[in-house]
Amino acid sequence: MSAARPKVVIVGAGFAGLAAAKALHRVPVQVTVVDQHDYHTFTPFLYQVATALLEADAAAFPVRGELRRLGNVSFRLATVTGVDLDAKAVDTDRRRLPYDYLVLAAGGVNAYFGHSEIAGRSLGLNDLPEALQLRNAILARLEAAAWASDPAERARLLSFAVVGGGPTGTEFAGALAELITGTLTRDFPDLDRSEVSITLAEASRHPLSVFPQPLPAAADRALRDKGVRVRSEAMVAEVDQTGLRLKDGTTVPAATVVWAAGVRASHLADGLGLRLGSHERIAVTPTLQVDGHPEVFAVGDFAEIRTPDAGQPLPMLAQVAIQSGRQAAGNIGALLRGETPQPFVYKDLGTMATVGRGFAVADMGPVKLTGQAGFLAWLVVHIARIAGMRNRSLVLTNWVSGYLFRNRPVRLIVGPRETDQAQLQGQR
Repeated sequence: MSAARPKVVIVGAGFAGLAAAKALHRVPVQVTVVDQHDYHTFTPFLYQVATALLEADAAAFPVRGELRRLGNVSFRLATVTGVDLDAKAVDTDRRRLPYDYLVLAAGGVNAYFGHSEIAGRSLGLNDLPEALQLRNAILARLEAAAWASDPAERARLLSFAVVGGGPTGTEFAGALAELITGTLTRDFPDLDRSEVSITLAEASRHPLSVFPQPLPAAADRALRDKGVRVRSEAMVAEVDQTGLRLKDGTTVPAATVVWAAGVRASHLADGLGLRLGSHERIAVTPTLQVDGHPEVFAVGDFAEIRTPDAGQPLPMLAQVAIQSGRQAAGNIGALLRGETPQPFVYKDLGTMATVGRGFAVADMGPVKLTGQAGFLAWLVVHIARIAGMRNRSLVLTNWVSGYLFRNRPVRLIVGPRETDQAQLQGQR
């Protein structure tokens, strides 16, 4: 009888977790991927779900379908409640999973920087349920405004604020402006576009400040051209039912506040007793291992990864997650062979962000693109990343419809009416 294969548990079925599972396909181990959802979310498309361009199933696909051809990989649907590092076991709401090697790829959640009350007064855009909830809230505001006879009340209902001018906030603000413009003129002819206000509050000088110039300035102009009010160097002090209060004392009226100001590691990191770095991420060695536990690897948004050639920790990006997941798998294979794990070397493939229909900025090393050229580059890269022909077909159909006809085809409020009413009253 052959000896049992070493057990590898991967916590999280995001970009990093799936990359690690696939890279372990030909390694003599038995892999279990555990996640609280049975689907993988293609997070770059969440803002398109929230602004009614894509269906939810175009931005997600079943994890089991993605893993079924990997003979040594299985999936378990469960919520991870903790990790016993001494006993080498992962605790879940189902049962305990023992491991010989552990890959922590639990991803990230919204960061509120010590202001937990903001979570109850704003809407996020970090996972699929949040994107659907946000779509419901936006469309419900429009429906409520159609009933309002008082111009001041209509203007209140049609006021939106987006906090955070990174890629998520910038892409969402541009898409929201196009949703409002197209929907108002076709579906709500009695509403006036001048009553709508969309404000993007960004703490730095321009949105997309992590991009090199002139890309942030170009994104700023594109947003303003779409009617978005960009509040630069705007630090948010408080969020309440009336909108935003900035640290300089000014206010931004908003019936709907979207929080896109940052991401931190999943709260699972808080209870592990491990050293945390920036954004509450697990600090790892250059080989992605956890100090004192060489059998444990942390990757993706869950890990603070530093490379010798980078002064700052690597950003929380999909490509960092994918590449670090593969490296962790490779190092597990090296340990099994009695070899030395290798340091992680990140290959920067560039970063991109759209600013509405037909406009994007792209930083690809020496190549900097804006406008339609950037948009075409964004399309090619993201089509290549979509898993499955069905998803590619769904996305392409909706993109072509949105581009040619300025149409947002998924204008559906789905969910209990009482939930929508609570959102309208600011009682999330």
